[in-house]
Amino acid sequence: MGFLDKLLGRTRPVPPDLDRLFALPSAAITLEAATGFVPTGAASVCFAGVEGGAFHRVRQDVRDLLEAPEYSEDAYGYTWLLLRREPDDVASLVNDLHAVNTLLEESGFGPHLLCSLITFHTPDARALALVYLYKRGTFYPFAPIPGGGERRDNALELEVRSLLSEDLRMEGELNRWFPVWGAPGLEG
Repeated sequence: MGFLDKLLGRTRPVPPDLDRLFALPSAAITLEAATGFVPTGAASVCFAGVEGGAFHRVRQDVRDLLEAPEYSEDAYGYTWLLLRREPDDVASLVNDLHAVNTLLEESGFGPHLLCSLITFHTPDARALALVYLYKRGTFYPFAPIPGGGERRDNALELEVRSLLSEDLRMEGELNRWFPVWGAPGLEG
């Protein structure tokens, strides 16, 4: 970082550390023991829409690597890749997340990666996602209120942040806890 950057208060972005994803199985155990949220067996990777032959090859590589990944596009033009495993196999789900993110990064699509998330639920249909911000290398909880439209349970999110702060590097800036309404895997 140069003198002018320091003078103007600019900071370098935190480099992504995909190995932080491997802390999720431990965090899932902590979360279940303290709150009753259990893994759904679903996880998603979100990235900015990319077209072209190189990306088509990466998509094919992902299909070859994983069993039946599902792609969708949201209303904002972002592409979501949904991964599924048995709910009690969080470690394999995390391995799949890591593999997809690594493949995209190594293929030159790292700047297009936005976030990854793994989803949880309770028997009474409450949903929760642990979201990994690729460009920040941090996690945050996202808890939509069931049947509440686009409202979230801020108290639960803060409780989960406090609960998992020993397991995961939590995002300290609350304004970066972006809602992921309708993220594949979150709704059920």
